[in-house]
Amino acid sequence: MPELPEVERSRRLIERVAAGHRIERVTCARDAIVFDRVSPSRVRHALAGRTIVAVHRRGKHLWLELDQRPWPCFHLGMTGEVFARGGTPPQLNSTPPVQAKAWPPRFTKIHLVIDTGAELAMTNKRRLGRIRLRDDPARELPISGLGFDPLLDLPSPQHFVDVLRSRSAVIKALLLDQTFAAGVGNWIADEVLYQARIDPRRRANALSAAEARRLRSKLKQIIETAVLVDADKSFFPRDWLFHQRWGRKRGATIRGKPIEFLTVGGRTTAWVPTVQRQRASVTSEEADS
Repeated sequence: MPELPEVERSRRLIERVAAGHRIERVTCARDAIVFDRVSPSRVRHALAGRTIVAVHRRGKHLWLELDQRPWPCFHLGMTGEVFARGGTPPQLNSTPPVQAKAWPPRFTKIHLVIDTGAELAMTNKRRLGRIRLRDDPARELPISGLGFDPLLDLPSPQHFVDVLRSRSAVIKALLLDQTFAAGVGNWIADEVLYQARIDPRRRANALSAAEARRLRSKLKQIIETAVLVDADKSFFPRDWLFHQRWGRKRGATIRGKPIEFLTVGGRTTAWVPTVQRQRASVTSEEADS
């Protein structure tokens, strides 16, 4: 599933291509599952001829601020992607190309033609994504029910400690709870817990203040690093668990230490027992970051 860095990459792509420009034409697939409690024709009518003022994201949700309400909201689900064609400004070397062989790409649910000639398409192969219309997305469900966004409004170190002390959930499950940390998904949760050296099965309120601060520090660092390289995994640090966690490979190791797999909170969890059972003290720099 696209997590915060991947969705932020999509937000930035839409912003580069379409912010400040008018939507000339809208094509919507006939899909009563992806279009959530709104008809494709209503979405088409709401977008056609409107100017995209800004592009917003919270957690794994995107929405377009138009010059007239309602505004379209998007959740990419498990396999959703955003593609662009034509009219795209030059991209940085760190930005992976966002292209599709066929156009519009297969499984496109909504296709926009911008007044510059550029085009945007959102695909959703497994139909687990959602397209909605909202008058005020940030104040309406599902976005209003989200927790803090680690990139936008990460709590202060002390507030983070206090919140964990009030939660009895298993820490891996809590990190995946979108009402707690919006945008954190399975690979980010595993990476954060590995780098923070915390057993994914421990209860949140059992963590020491030092461990909670270290967890927050690593969450911030990992999110910012992934966003900085536009969620391009080839630029992720080579010592990240990310590169070894996929496929439940038997005998997988990281820095010579065995990686094990278990189920926590209903999700496959990659962890390194010899690292994550340790309780190491944090530095003053980690505690204050």
